[in-house]
Amino acid sequence: MALIVETSLAPGREILRGIARYVREEGPWSIAHEPRTLEQSVPRWLRRWKGDGIIARVQDQRIARALAAAGVPTVDVLGVVDGLPFPLVHVDDEAIGRLGAEHLLDIGFRRFGFFGIEGENWSQRRGDAFARRVQAAGCACVSFAMSRQTARQERWEDSEQALAAWLRALPKPAGLMIATDQLGPHTLEACRRAAVDVPDDLGVIGVDNDGPLCEVSNPPLSSVWPDHRRVGYEAARLLADLMRGAPAPRKPLFLPPREVRARKSTGALAIEDREVAQALRFIREHGCRGIDVEDVVRIVPLSRSVLQRRFRALLGRSVHDEIVRLRLARARELLQETDLPLAEIAERAGFRHQEYMGAVFRRRLHVTPGSLRRAKWQR
Repeated sequence: MALIVETSLAPGREILRGIARYVREEGPWSIAHEPRTLEQSVPRWLRRWKGDGIIARVQDQRIARALAAAGVPTVDVLGVVDGLPFPLVHVDDEAIGRLGAEHLLDIGFRRFGFFGIEGENWSQRRGDAFARRVQAAGCACVSFAMSRQTARQERWEDSEQALAAWLRALPKPAGLMIATDQLGPHTLEACRRAAVDVPDDLGVIGVDNDGPLCEVSNPPLSSVWPDHRRVGYEAARLLADLMRGAPAPRKPLFLPPREVRARKSTGALAIEDREVAQALRFIREHGCRGIDVEDVVRIVPLSRSVLQRRFRALLGRSVHDEIVRLRLARARELLQETDLPLAEIAERAGFRHQEYMGAVFRRRLHVTPGSLRRAKWQR
């Protein structure tokens, strides 16, 4: 097998991990691959290579023609070139845009922006889905885009002032989604130039959950985590089917994102209603300590009915729903990041006991805690 997949970006590395998992389970495959960037052309060795199948991030028509000339089953895992003769396995860009919007809506933002890249279909899909989701919540979204060349840092200084001016003009507080984590450090630097505070004035969320890049950003960048690892796995499975003579699927396979990894860039509460903000802050500080709705009502100068009405009007959910949502998020984090027993996870997340936590997972997420933990090891 030949893998024409870059190692310079997080999506490519995750795709390779997914392919490796499939090979471990179903192999052995003999693999030809070398470190590369996304912009590199097809490696020279492919012209004399005699193999059985190819998985590639097809960046342009030149690469597409070279792959077609190889005359073997090929799967594309990028999707930026239209009309290719290869089946496509890719992340669901529309679902990514919606998830980013929902994270910012959950925080309380009512004004929004999207920063994308001109000419990139995946960026356009994410931006369109983001705008539709916030518009469905009764909010408006404005967009800013830069050219591919600028996004690849060839002429960044030429556009940073324009980006800073756009960020300065956004009504505050606002939630901003950027098409990829690669734009994160530049965006945050433009915020500093524009004297826009992140996260208090502007909550910023990226895409890819590129750990080192997110952590080196200042403040650390929240990010939607696409399931590129599953893309690699499913692409390898599809390639194996094609090599056995199965027909190519008629439609692309789009895979949903995993989750949002929240970091400090979306750590503020964008709630202008002082009492609702006070209640929400109390829930976030104490929600995993066994509090209930009455505890929240006691710390704000409002009746239960008034608080519930204003809370639901701003956030679209009840005080109780917010407490449960916080506990579920904490339990999921502990399930995926630790090996703690389920009983201890239930206690740390604020559930009365393990059985109740399981019932809430089944009712709200349609999975069990155990199945979610097993999925961690299967990825």
